[in-house]
Amino acid sequence: MKDGRYESFEEFWPFYVGEHKDPRSRALHYAGTTMALTTVAAAALTLNPTWLLLTPVVGYTPAWIGHFIIEKNRPATFKYPVWSLRGDFKMLSLALAGKMGDELERYYPTASRTPAAGSETAKPGAAARVEAPSTNGAHVDTTPRAATA
Repeated sequence: MKDGRYESFEEFWPFYVGEHKDPRSRALHYAGTTMALTTVAAAALTLNPTWLLLTPVVGYTPAWIGHFIIEKNRPATFKYPVWSLRGDFKMLSLALAGKMGDELERYYPTASRTPAAGSETAKPGAAARVEAPSTNGAHVDTTPRAATA
């Protein structure tokens, strides 16, 4: 780090991970990144660039809710826009591979053991348990599961 600024993405990445310790915030980032990619795909498939107007809205809104309301921090996008976007993609890819918990544990060993409000005690590297209401009012376990070979 030079003059209070990160000089490489590799230097920036641990900071980025630390700004996304809460699994609810990460989930909002995954949703935003996925929706942003969907609008880009829609623009390409329909040959309608108007879809691209939605890209920053659907991408940033959930992520910023995660930062301002859940994490209570300022999005890195303001100071490091390119590395922050790269971090979003890296975090999503690690989550899809079932490795984001391990990455959090690597840089912040106690963070993955600190349960989010109202959640069960988290184990290092374990996915957060997520429940969603079903149409009949019962709760459905939507906890991400690791793919089996």
